[in-house]
Amino acid sequence: MARLAEKYKNEIVPQLKEEFGRSNAHSLPKLTKIVLNMGVGGAIQDRKRLEEAVLHLSVISGQKPEITRAKKSVAGFKLREGMEIGCRVTLRGKRMYEFLDRLITLALPRVRDFRGVKVKAFDGNGNYSLGLAEQMVFPEVDADNAKYTQGLNITFVTDSNSDEEVKVLLEKFGMPFSKPGGR
Repeated sequence: MARLAEKYKNEIVPQLKEEFGRSNAHSLPKLTKIVLNMGVGGAIQDRKRLEEAVLHLSVISGQKPEITRAKKSVAGFKLREGMEIGCRVTLRGKRMYEFLDRLITLALPRVRDFRGVKVKAFDGNGNYSLGLAEQMVFPEVDADNAKYTQGLNITFVTDSNSDEEVKVLLEKFGMPFSKPGGR
């Protein structure tokens, strides 16, 4: 069992029961999936950018990414409908908890000038999103062989509708939120 999955079951659930005053563990917020997304705008001119992004996302996540295609044609971007412009991965279960553990303990501390993740990035439905400027913060990515730096969007999807409850859940996992007035 993944370390954070065990921590959720044995430590976080009892703390949340006490904090929210609920006896039913199924009514507590739970992380259902984590979606990793890389939009590769440079793939329009250079196919190798997309291939490298797919390789890096597969190394980071441990599973093969799905290639995303453009839904509309945009003449200003020289983009046609159906062109490959990104990749994404949906993590659930053990891989989800292992990725969350690596993100919190290894990747986020390696971000330059890191002061915590933004508190205002909740969507109002109990989901949280954050963006990383480059994929090199993950130790699995070999920075010496990487030709292109690429941004990465991470979305935490929960079964709760309350942003406050999800914030408490992510804090219990160890998510380093920025302090008020810090940024």
